[in-house]
Amino acid sequence: MNQRFDQFTLARQQAGTAPSLLSTHKVLRNTYLLLAMTLLFSGVVAGAAVALRLPHPGIILTLVGYFGLLYVTTKLRDSSWGLLSVFGLTGFMGYTLGPIVSHYLSMPNGGQTVMLAMGGTGAVFLGLSAYALVSRKDFSFMGGFLAVGILVAFLASLGAIFFQIPALSLTVSAVFVLLMSGMILFETSRIIHGGETNYIMATVSLFVSIYNLFLSLLQLLGFTSGD
Repeated sequence: MNQRFDQFTLARQQAGTAPSLLSTHKVLRNTYLLLAMTLLFSGVVAGAAVALRLPHPGIILTLVGYFGLLYVTTKLRDSSWGLLSVFGLTGFMGYTLGPIVSHYLSMPNGGQTVMLAMGGTGAVFLGLSAYALVSRKDFSFMGGFLAVGILVAFLASLGAIFFQIPALSLTVSAVFVLLMSGMILFETSRIIHGGETNYIMATVSLFVSIYNLFLSLLQLLGFTSGD
């Protein structure tokens, strides 16, 4: 009797967890699919900006455009319009990236610097994502630390830009490499454990982490190359 009861209880537990696992896998699959598409789209836009030698929009317009499109995407995250908004956001970020890449390409060994930054970004993302997926560890405890760290680093980066302090800018870049690596672990863990159920917002979080990771590595590698 007890054995039958245990089997019945186990069956109920499995029935309850199966939909949850299927939902998690669906969010994870959709996130990586959309992430791949947005990275490709952003890369094409950045390449066009490089080819056309488009000017950088400036820090003010960049921040207004980013936060404005992020706000719209957040509002539309549960509708089909959210997908269009995601491509608008990532395309805009690709456009802002183009002039920066052009600057580094104009340096001696600039092509090698850009490729190293791209390769390093890909290696970090794939390695950390694989670790989070295989280990299935819960990195939710990092949320508060990452939020505070990103806010402080963001304010410091603005200070480095407006007051033109190269040493502070490089320090911020090094810190951002660590923070964005933590964000990749954190966001992947949230998807795995059901903390993030919207693949549009999960895609935005991972895309921004990859974007900032690439920029930070590019600045660090550019400095070592004599920027």
